Amino acid sequence: MSAHKQCDGMTRRDLIKVGMLGSAGLTMSGLDRLASADNGNVSPSAAAKSAIFIELPGGPSHIDTFDLKPDAAAEFRGAFNPIKTNVAGIEICEHLPKLAKQADKFAIIRGVSHTLGAHPLGQEFIFTGNRPNPSVKYPGFGSVAAKELPAEVDLPTYVAVPRTQSGAGHLGVNYAPLITNDVPRKGKPFNVRGITLAGGVQLDQFHSRQKLLNDLDDRFASIQENSDLLSGLDQFSQKAFDIITSKRAREAFDVNRESKAFQNLFGDDKFSQSCLLATRLVDSGVKFVTLTFGGWDTHQENFSKLKDNLLPQLDAGLAGLFAGLAQKGLLESTAVYVTGEFGRTPKINDKSNPGGRDHYPRCMFMLMAGGGIKGGQVIGESDDKAGGPRHEGFKPEDVAATFYHTLGIDHRKEYDTSIGRPISIVRDGNIIRDLLI
Repeated sequence: MSAHKQCDGMTRRDLIKVGMLGSAGLTMSGLDRLASADNGNVSPSAAAKSAIFIELPGGPSHIDTFDLKPDAAAEFRGAFNPIKTNVAGIEICEHLPKLAKQADKFAIIRGVSHTLGAHPLGQEFIFTGNRPNPSVKYPGFGSVAAKELPAEVDLPTYVAVPRTQSGAGHLGVNYAPLITNDVPRKGKPFNVRGITLAGGVQLDQFHSRQKLLNDLDDRFASIQENSDLLSGLDQFSQKAFDIITSKRAREAFDVNRESKAFQNLFGDDKFSQSCLLATRLVDSGVKFVTLTFGGWDTHQENFSKLKDNLLPQLDAGLAGLFAGLAQKGLLESTAVYVTGEFGRTPKINDKSNPGGRDHYPRCMFMLMAGGGIKGGQVIGESDDKAGGPRHEGFKPEDVAATFYHTLGIDHRKEYDTSIGRPISIVRDGNIIRDLLI
């Protein structure tokens, strides 16, 4: 899953730039495991104990994937046909045949609607559950989960593969993800910088680096004791060293430890292999995993890009993820949320821009599964051209509130910023009860 340049001229790497701290090789965003212990206040009765959030930056076409309109005029319905799924009455795109056989495991949300049609704003909205506000930077789902869910000593709480569009916001670097900066390749060892001991580095070399970082921490602390950034560094050396040298952490990232039969549930492409890694991480005790699969900004050649590249990968990856979680007995305890930042225009572009669809936040789809979500259903409905909700529809905040609910996190809970300002996890939004078991 390489970086994709979108129509705003920015690549995903332009938006997610991280630094390196010393020679230990743990990225700045790895500091989520370096925070002081904070086990949050989650509901003990929550169905989900972990979560996988899948970002589809660029904006996937709802009308060509999970909300087809075969009876609409040709300039709307497009080139794809619907196929039946293993749930009576539910149909999805013909280029998602593997997911069609897994439809009982996930719920489709149709008619989700908002008004932000630019990539950065839409992503900030959807991937945090809060409409962007210039006076506050909201944290992404994984950062809130990292704060609220208990952490294991020798595992990262929150991992992003290969990176994520959302950060820790006002929560600070303590709750940012450990980013892998790469994705697994089938049949090859997965080397995560700062986790695996790569390049022939010996354990005693890490002891030396640990001492250096301790010295740096002491120097920084004497300069500015109250710095928000440096507050996350006081335990850096020991905690980073614990993770880097942890056998459990290294094994959690080693997808080759899965049986061949299990690996064969997933495709050979990068997104599928990332889904394989996500199942292994959750199975190993990681609480939150974000996967980013970009390339959905299909202003041109929408149908060929979807048919030949994007949909086969999405199909293989998600089908493998759902089947793999179910086989491991993890689907009931793992909440899965799949979304882009908006949909695409119902009407296809004219001949000067053949076969494309543009940004369209007024109507989009989302998928949810596992962790207390009732699969095998469609919630919500769009109009006859997929141009907007047929009835009232849902807001992104509603889906965010529901996602947090599955994890036992009260979306109305408030955090105090560094200046004492109380900010709700999700400012607006209501739990969608029909999604829940």
